[in-house]
Amino acid sequence: MASTTNTPINATRLRQIAMDACQLAVGTAEYYEHSKVEGWNSTIINSILRAVISESTPSGSQAPTFKYVVNSTIVQHLVPTSALNKPKGGSDATKEEPHVSTSSDTPTATDGKPHVGRRGMHSATQAFWNEKTDGMWSFKYDGGEGKGMDVVVSVIWIGI
Repeated sequence: MASTTNTPINATRLRQIAMDACQLAVGTAEYYEHSKVEGWNSTIINSILRAVISESTPSGSQAPTFKYVVNSTIVQHLVPTSALNKPKGGSDATKEEPHVSTSSDTPTATDGKPHVGRRGMHSATQAFWNEKTDGMWSFKYDGGEGKGMDVVVSVIWIGI
């Protein structure tokens, strides 16, 4: 959602840029892997930055007329990776359907309580800027749901 009507790139195009970047980063992932998250975030951020700078730079100009900030947040769900298309091992390993644990399931968390399936997350941003030239837009990538993660991206632009 754009916070202003003055976006340097059409909101539909921003959505496509973010979708493409997220798909490039985590599209082939089967599940959340902490050791890969830094790389996924870098891929998302760099892909979006390259695209928005390229598409918002006026033809014949050396530099864009906006400064950009891109944030990518990847949050792991409280779902064991074994439940996310990852075999449990052994010769009789079978591929299970993804399953989100609920309070009615057997306790599996380190505190002895059952998983609730998701971690809560709330993020907010506020800025003091020129509403005519500056703004922000955020996006949640739905492709991470079945992989045990949420991917949220925000783009901030500031007119130069």
